[in-house]
Amino acid sequence: MNFMRTIFWDGCVKLIDQTKLPDKLEILECKKVEDLVRAIKNLSIRGAPALEAAGAYGIALSAFEKDFDNVEDLKEHIRQTANILSSTRPTAVNLFYGIERTLKKALQGESIEKIRQLALKEAEKIADEDVERNKTMGSYGAKLIEDGDTILTICNTGRLATVDWGTALGVIRSAIEEGKNVRVVVCETRPLNQGSRLTAWELIQDGIEVTLITDNMAGIVMQKGMVDKVFVGADRIVKDAVFNKIGTYTLAILAREHKIPFYVVAPLTTFDWNKRAKDIEIEERDKDELIYCHVKCKQSLIAPKDVEVFNPAFDATPINYVSAIVTEKGIIFPPYDENVPKYLHNI
Repeated sequence: MNFMRTIFWDGCVKLIDQTKLPDKLEILECKKVEDLVRAIKNLSIRGAPALEAAGAYGIALSAFEKDFDNVEDLKEHIRQTANILSSTRPTAVNLFYGIERTLKKALQGESIEKIRQLALKEAEKIADEDVERNKTMGSYGAKLIEDGDTILTICNTGRLATVDWGTALGVIRSAIEEGKNVRVVVCETRPLNQGSRLTAWELIQDGIEVTLITDNMAGIVMQKGMVDKVFVGADRIVKDAVFNKIGTYTLAILAREHKIPFYVVAPLTTFDWNKRAKDIEIEERDKDELIYCHVKCKQSLIAPKDVEVFNPAFDATPINYVSAIVTEKGIIFPPYDENVPKYLHNI
């Protein structure tokens, strides 16, 4: 099934509202930066590569959202916008890359019209590059999948997490496109159920065989030999860890115990190689996400309202648990201290 891009420009920023899935496919229009900021914060748009494009489009949107008296007023406005956008999600480094790259390009403009042209052109370029690199990662990663494999994954790493195609899910799509028979086991992914709401939905739309499990069933499906490989995405990769959706660390431990390869799929913009796990802030979500079945309207309690909640969105998997990292420049194998810098040298 063919979809429009997850996020795109059509006179303003438009995106698939992921909070409405799987009930309905709805396009959200962001005509002002505050609309996009709200969409990022409430996860209408999410996924590290998609946030990279969202950050870029946010800078472009800020240049168009109102009239400006002079060039300096516009430049100051987009600088302020960059700060606002950067504060929306602390863990995914791709967001900052999209913002900073587009801001740098826009500030080269010497007129209001030129600034607008440069910002939008750069944002569109970033979006196009994401689709291209996802397809490239898919081709590389497909080499790690054999005909008949069952792949376990967590969260959503497909079209909805990117501009199009996907990272870890993109690898699975590419393997199937090559004619391989591949089945997928999807963790529901707490909090927010992005595996059951988004990944399962995507796979069904594409006609890919999928089985949904709760997060705490991963151990038994590995124990029973129901999984051949684990593929996950990443929100930030530092020198000693991979940050991804909460529960990824658990999968890595289980995969190691059951001698199952554990692969990470992420573009090179996800690497923050000068940092370590201790340097990274892990975003914590609202307690209501674990207390109510319907968070927005606060209906259907599934826990006592006054219970103490710890609700981190991500965890850190030690990098030595990772069998290989699939990027758009190729597959990186251990030792990572030695091999990762070779891939990062030219970006």
